[in-house]
Amino acid sequence: MKVLKHIAGLLLVIVGIIVVRTFMHAPAPMADVTQVNIDIDSNVVAQHLSESITFKTVSNQSMGDKKAEEFDGFIQWVKDTYPQVNQQLELVMLNQTLLYKWQGSDASLKPILITGHYDVVPVIPGSEDKWQHPPFEGKIVDGIVWGRGALDDKSGVVGMLEATTFLLADGFQPARTVYLSFGHDEEIGGPMGAAAVTAYLKEQNVQLAWSLDEGSFLFKGMFPGVDNLIASINVAEKGSVTLDIVATAAGGHSSMPPKNNAVGVLAKAINKLEEHPVPGGLQGLSATMFDEISRYFEFPMRMLFANRWLFDSLIDRQLSSVTFSNAMLRTTTAPTMLSGSVKTNVLPIEAIATVNFRVHPRDTPESVQAYVESVVADEQITVRSLGGRGASEVSSWETQGFEQIAQSLREVYGDVAVTPGLMIAGSDSRHYGQVADDAYRFNPFELSQDDLAGFHGTNEKMSVDAFVLGIKSYIQIMRHGAGS
Repeated sequence: MKVLKHIAGLLLVIVGIIVVRTFMHAPAPMADVTQVNIDIDSNVVAQHLSESITFKTVSNQSMGDKKAEEFDGFIQWVKDTYPQVNQQLELVMLNQTLLYKWQGSDASLKPILITGHYDVVPVIPGSEDKWQHPPFEGKIVDGIVWGRGALDDKSGVVGMLEATTFLLADGFQPARTVYLSFGHDEEIGGPMGAAAVTAYLKEQNVQLAWSLDEGSFLFKGMFPGVDNLIASINVAEKGSVTLDIVATAAGGHSSMPPKNNAVGVLAKAINKLEEHPVPGGLQGLSATMFDEISRYFEFPMRMLFANRWLFDSLIDRQLSSVTFSNAMLRTTTAPTMLSGSVKTNVLPIEAIATVNFRVHPRDTPESVQAYVESVVADEQITVRSLGGRGASEVSSWETQGFEQIAQSLREVYGDVAVTPGLMIAGSDSRHYGQVADDAYRFNPFELSQDDLAGFHGTNEKMSVDAFVLGIKSYIQIMRHGAGS
């Protein structure tokens, strides 16, 4: 009986600790932030975004398919549409990337860079009739701007130009020099755009305090029960490595297949990879992000994150089961291409699966390949690397620049849950980060889950209201970032 009493008492203590820690795991008090009152003509800025979409600035994988005249047309449109920017800022053209310099008054302050890209991905062949409005007409219907680039990333480029125009008209004079870079080839890695800008800045001995590129957005409804807007300012981005998993076997006629032919051996190897993903976990940057976001969860989920000492394995299983959160925890595995026999009745000598891995900052391309080799180990299997790059450096989120971005968002949107995050795709910041103390990746537009389906897909769109709020955010980011 005494033992049972002791057990009951211990359980009560544990429950008490869990409950207390859960109540303590709450959002920090909202800082005293005065929301700004900025007058933006929504009809004018929506029309400008619409016009920008009509230029078919498509980056195809083959450079031979590029329509250079569309890019030249966009560049001329920028000069015609934003005369104050082009009269008062210095412009350097690097191939078809525009680099503006807004000279600051204090040369002792490191400059900042705010950047986006105006090239877009192609429309998926055969999907044209699935668009509610043609992808390159920039239709404005019921307060929505439709078309390729509305999200990725002409809204960012046009938003920055609108913000700069507003500040120039308002008489704003930056203390810190501001660079604006609008890339023309981000969708194919930025070799002639962001890479050229980075080389140019190095030649000019420019070291940036921080840069702000495309990345995450403000989300509502991403997590059940969370009413606040969540702004995950990405402080790092994943790398990428592609591996060929190659199975070999004796060829022959399909009428006499051996027990283990190359396709079957390959299938088993791919199955092993999917059943044994690269190890991950809620650590470092990912832990910080979920620690902040979970403070806004409803009580049961908040309880788990407030008491990771007890529930860590359960949290890991839950997060790993959701595509979005799983990508935050580990290097992801994605078989994307298969090849085998050249004829239906011929057994292949080689069967190949091409697998793309998005490399988490805790891993390297080399460590990923070593892990894959250990998982698929078989005398009939070899692993060949097709090349890749490691994850970026992780920028600090305890800096003046990060806080200035966060403050700007709160001045426009109110009580926003701001957290550092990890970009699971790539951006031009892989280049700009070479000349910046810290590189941030964030678009200050509010999006829903439904909006996200338009990324590189069909029915890409941006609401006019969201676009206006994003412009206001860029105005405040420039004010604070360049003001001191």
